Amino acid sequence: MDCGVNFDEKDRPRLPLQTSPRKLKGIVVTHGHLDHIGSLPLYQISTSVPVYGTRMTKLISEVILKDFLRLSGAVLPFEWVEVKKTMDFFHDMDYGEEFEVGGFKVEMRNAGHIPGSSLVTVKTSKGDVSYSGDINYTSTRLSNPADLSLVKETRVFVIESTYGKFNHPPRWQVEEEFYQSVREVVEGGGAVLVPAFSLARSQEILSLLAERDFQHPVYYDGMVKEMTRLMLDNPSHVAKYDSLRKAYENFYGIKGWQDRHKAWKGRGVIVTGAGMLKGGPAVYYYKKMSDNPRNAVFLVGYQAEGTPGRKILEEGKFDEQSAPLKARLGIFDFSSHAGRDQLVEILSNAKNLEKVVIVHGSPDSAFSLAETVRAKLGVEVISPQVGQEIEI
Repeated sequence: MDCGVNFDEKDRPRLPLQTSPRKLKGIVVTHGHLDHIGSLPLYQISTSVPVYGTRMTKLISEVILKDFLRLSGAVLPFEWVEVKKTMDFFHDMDYGEEFEVGGFKVEMRNAGHIPGSSLVTVKTSKGDVSYSGDINYTSTRLSNPADLSLVKETRVFVIESTYGKFNHPPRWQVEEEFYQSVREVVEGGGAVLVPAFSLARSQEILSLLAERDFQHPVYYDGMVKEMTRLMLDNPSHVAKYDSLRKAYENFYGIKGWQDRHKAWKGRGVIVTGAGMLKGGPAVYYYKKMSDNPRNAVFLVGYQAEGTPGRKILEEGKFDEQSAPLKARLGIFDFSSHAGRDQLVEILSNAKNLEKVVIVHGSPDSAFSLAETVRAKLGVEVISPQVGQEIEI
């Protein structure tokens, strides 16, 4: 289940440990973020391994893998032919549709993280095993809360721990603070840069502004355009489709450098890809807008260590050579991951739960969630090391 990639401090891809492709009967993919799909093509080099996920995940994965190959292809052990093969062997499945992989019955339900994301349950003769992927139990404009109806019989639950230490503030409060802050800057004569993940976070921000009939220009740039069109073509996977459609029709998709120049020079909001300011149009806008105190840079997602976004938060500057940020800086918690108490609530829906395996989190987040789960649910909890084998 899932086969992703992450990056080292120099932004080089770090591939996961691999098993022999010939031992695999299939790979079930929970959603299309790179840290869950980036290494899928590895398993198409010497053989053909079927991949399973929702149709939305399949469409997103193709866009993300193509972009990954474009940016990092020179240092990857696979090429376009393996990416194409991954998509050729990708079976798109519906929520609630039971399918078989290697003798096991598998079923997926909405995970509430991004459009098309899945909570996966594998049915075995000795009990069910569930895997959260990335999961959210809060309603957003793009996704309804995770559907937990299938986990009642789960005995082993593999769950993410991104926010295993913390709870998020109420969503309505974050949205209100963000919207009022944007209005304040724009009505004061400035422009707001919102670097946001091209997949889902950008569409969430655009939908919020459209829903509230924001009366000033709003621009969107980069891969945001392609991802927005993809979601509009698949309305069954978007919770508040009308809000996204309204954003697409009323706001401005940047078409080139002339549009970019116009966008940052006037009052308004610019939503663009590269949520951690690692590249793309976001860097151009930042460098043009950062020295004007009337402007603002509003971060709406996690800023990983070593990224420009993290450096701006901690030191107030883009890099060592940059001047200090003069524009207003704000950070808003629009996370699409469940917080600590929600993760425990999700696990408590499994009435026959015996064992919890904690993944996808920093060591301190995993440890904190493990301690909380042991105390509140009284079940065995494992926080495995990379390469560790677990008997379930």
